[in-house]
Amino acid sequence: MEKELSNIIVDDKIFIIRGIQVMIDRDLADLYQVETKRLNEQVKRNIKKFPNDFMFQLMDEEKNELVAKCDRLEKLKHST
Repeated sequence: MEKELSNIIVDDKIFIIRGIQVMIDRDLADLYQVETKRLNEQVKRNIKKFPNDFMFQLMDEEKNELVAKCDRLEKLKHST
């Protein structure tokens, strides 16, 4: 039962963008129980350990569509 709940929680944080499954950095940091800023710092410091397509920045239209689909991401609306 606990594993099923965990899968539901993770599945709720996966989106399809550019035809691939992605997670927003904030959600990934939350799963690992670290600050988003720290997660991004570690990825940048260790970029060679990740595949080239591990991380990308959303275009404005992608961000707006994501915010429109998911109310919990309202804070993304004004982020740069």
